[in-house]
Amino acid sequence: MLKWNYGSTCIIRNCRSACQDLKVPSMRSDAVRNKKLIVQAAREVFATAGLAAPIDEIAQRAGVGTGTLYRHFPTKEALFEAVVIGRVEDLVAEARRLIASNDPKTAFFQLLSQIVQHGDGHKDLMDALARQSFDLEKAVPGKLAEMWNAVGRLLKRAQKVGTVRRDVKLPHVQALVTAACTAIDQQTDGYALDQIIWTVISDGLRPKDSKHTTISRAPA
Repeated sequence: MLKWNYGSTCIIRNCRSACQDLKVPSMRSDAVRNKKLIVQAAREVFATAGLAAPIDEIAQRAGVGTGTLYRHFPTKEALFEAVVIGRVEDLVAEARRLIASNDPKTAFFQLLSQIVQHGDGHKDLMDALARQSFDLEKAVPGKLAEMWNAVGRLLKRAQKVGTVRRDVKLPHVQALVTAACTAIDQQTDGYALDQIIWTVISDGLRPKDSKHTTISRAPA
């Protein structure tokens, strides 16, 4: 029994039922399923078209109406941001795995290639890293910082075993990635520009006496 300040009393016979109205209703199972379908479809569409992708195409691929899509994501930019954040989280998970693998000779280049060497397959990430769409650093400061911290750790390990030149610093790597993403995002020809740029970057990062890779012309 609860006693109020004014002397009146209030008897609650069923505390559980009395508190039900105070709970925030959870998302319905069909709504959860629709949101997952929308994000998955957006990952596929944004990966090849970037932020320029039409919202109708995403809704159609997800099998939902545009109204349903906008109930979950009020703007296309909000959906795009959610997709890119997911990609950064994937990179952070991969970075953790590579750090734990204890393979300093290859881990740095493996992680860096995940960021650069995807071109049309990750145009959404290219847009964001090149800052063509939204400020990724502002959107996910913790995750992005963790990703770059992992790159820095793997860079130092690679330098210790002699697979990366010792005069390279993390800001140099970040500048190379930003420039590469901008170039890949703006490509208009049919060549595998991401592969060419990655070959140039990776060769440039290796010590001068290392074996360099020959760049082959992509088929027309």
